[in-house]
Formats: sequence, structure tokens, C-alpha cells
Amino acid sequence: MSELKITDVKAILTAPDGINLVVVKIETNEPGLYGLGCATFTQRYLSVRSAVEDYMKPFLIGKDPQRIEDIWQTAMVSSYWRNGPVLNNAISGVDMALWDIKGKMAGMPVYQLLGGKCREAAAVYRHADGRDAREVEDNVRRYMEQGYRYIRCQMGGYGGRNHIIHAPENAQPGAYYDPDTYARSVPALFEHIRTAIGFEIEVLHDIHERVSPIEAVRMAKALEPYRLFFLEDALPPEQIEWFRTIRAQCAVPIAMGELFVHPNEWTGLIAEKLIDFIRCHISAIGGITPARKLAALCESFGVRTAWHGPGDVSPVGHAANVHLDLAVPNFGIQEWNGFSDRMKEVFPGCPEIRNGYVYVNDKPGLGVDLNEELAAKFPCGTELPKWTLARITDGTSVRP
Repeated sequence: MSELKITDVKAILTAPDGINLVVVKIETNEPGLYGLGCATFTQRYLSVRSAVEDYMKPFLIGKDPQRIEDIWQTAMVSSYWRNGPVLNNAISGVDMALWDIKGKMAGMPVYQLLGGKCREAAAVYRHADGRDAREVEDNVRRYMEQGYRYIRCQMGGYGGRNHIIHAPENAQPGAYYDPDTYARSVPALFEHIRTAIGFEIEVLHDIHERVSPIEAVRMAKALEPYRLFFLEDALPPEQIEWFRTIRAQCAVPIAMGELFVHPNEWTGLIAEKLIDFIRCHISAIGGITPARKLAALCESFGVRTAWHGPGDVSPVGHAANVHLDLAVPNFGIQEWNGFSDRMKEVFPGCPEIRNGYVYVNDKPGLGVDLNEELAAKFPCGTELPKWTLARITDGTSVRP
């Protein structure tokens, strides 16, 4: 093999299931040797494409793809300002693609490069929603029949729906909800679930930052009798100091980090043992390279991983999650959205779910490929998700 170099970098946009995905492809001068990475920032996907093709591409052309750490470090500071979600996603797509190339060169799946398996598969949790407690119960039972033992219970989506809203005249459009109605409904939901189903399964709930800090404290205390596996994203990143109050008031396990993009957002929470699970979106923090270091930091303080795994992560990104899940000793749980048949056609080699566990294949690299011709048949859209425009009853915009 001649001296290995990066010859091309491109961002591939596709939406097989109606959710905008961004995949980075890095090609090399070795015929047939390329890597794929997830750079999905659904709400700003065009900005990520520009960051990849207008800035990362000229930065990378001619570099040795084997130098993953050096490329990550220099890419992070090449714009001087750093730690924002657009550039982090662009760098993440590059980083995952480089790990994919490294695995293909070694003839090994990425989890082997990370130290090998600590477990054969990763336990996952699914989302059970419903219009009322009985419908949530029915959906929980449906997942139990499929072999899932970890189930997140919501009622009416984030913050609840169909609340009685007394808005002022000429209130602006948005996804309206009543924080008080929502907060009172959640303990009642879990009272129903535990009474109907018992304590034989693990249950979770995502506040999704829909209440005030003091209400988050009160909700956590109220949920303590129901033994949640964890309570997710109780507060926005701007209010993380309130986790000290939650920890002092109750023993509900806390998961946090879906919106984190900067190390200072998670370092204190981990070092002070204020959370139990780290929930970062791996592409938003810069890829596999920082995620494996974050997992090691968490291990030192008894914090487990629970990487973000919604529909706005490509199968390549989900595979990266699972490779890390298999290799880190302090794995906790993996959020799982599932793949449609159409998604599996566009992305051959998707991780597979069986009896509540997700498995990656043993192909070299991340194990997921991309049918670019088929991907082009599913263009991305420009309409913003309505749930991001959350408003409380008087019309005030709040952070989702």
C-alpha cells in the first residue's frame, strides 16, 4: 500500500423515514477503502453540510486517515471558536468515518479497537406513550411481549398534550402545554403502571426540561416510591447547578446530557456524583474519540453510559453507540428507536434487535454501509419540528 491519504470528503443528506440525516463519507487513495460517520443535526442539517464540505474537506484532503487523535484535536481548534453543535457534528462525522476506516484496515469491528467486548450485546429501552395511563400500560405490555425489560413511559409526549390552555389574545403559535398539569400527571402515571404491572420491569421517564427547576425537584421526590431506572433530562444545561438540590432531596437515579456540547457541562456533574447516567448525543460532542474518554471519566465516578439514540441519529451513529456500549465497562442502557425496512435498505448492515438487546455485526469498522443512489431518493425537508416551539399556557416560549 502506498502512503495512505484522504482524497475526498462529502456530506450525504437523506431522510428515508422523514427525519433529516447527515452522513459523512471519507474516501482514500486506497481503492475501495472509505469510512462513514454520522453528523446528524436534524434542525440545522444544511449548516452541518456546509461545515463538512466547505471547511472540513479542504482541512482533511491529503491527510493520513490513520491519525485519528491528531485530526480530532486539530479539527476542533482549526476554527479557533469551538464546542458548538454544528462544528461538533461535522467533526463527529469525520471522526466516526476515520474509526470506520481504521477498523476496515485492521480487519476488525470498532469495538475490538476499543479494547474488545465487555458484553455480547447492549440492553436497550423503548418508548411507550399513550393518551392516558391505560394506553401507556397497553404499550408497555406490548414491549414486554417483545422481550424488552426497560421501557420509558410518557403520556402525551414531552410535557403532555391536550391540556386546557388559557392563552391571551393573539398568542403566538407553538406546541402549548401546562407544566403544572404535566407535573401532576407523571406520579399518577407511574402509580398506575406499578400497580398494574408491578416492579418486574425497569421504567424510565423523560421530563425533557419541561418544568421549572423547583418543580423538577418536587417531581423527582414524588417519583421516588416507583423505583425508576432513571429520570431523564430534568433540567436544561443552563440550570445544572440545581442537580445539587435534587441529589440532596431524593434518591431517584438521574440521567442527563442530551443537549450537552461542551465538556464543562458534564465534568462537574460527574465529579460531584450528581448524576447516575450520561446521556450525550455522540455526534453533538464530536464523535467516538471524545465519547470513549467521557466514558472513562464516568467510570472513575460510578456514572454509567446511556447514549442518546432517537430517530434523528443515522444507523451509522447508532452503530457507533453500540460499539461503545459493548466495549466500555460502565455501560448502563442504550436508547433505541428501531429501523424501518426502508432504512435498512438505504443503510445495509444496521444493528439488529433481538429480545431486548441490540447486536452489531462483526464486519470490519462500524459495519454499516450506505446505498447512495437509494439515499438520494429520500431528500431532506426544511420544516422545523413543531415540538421544538414549546410554549406554556400564557404563550411564553420555553426551552424544550
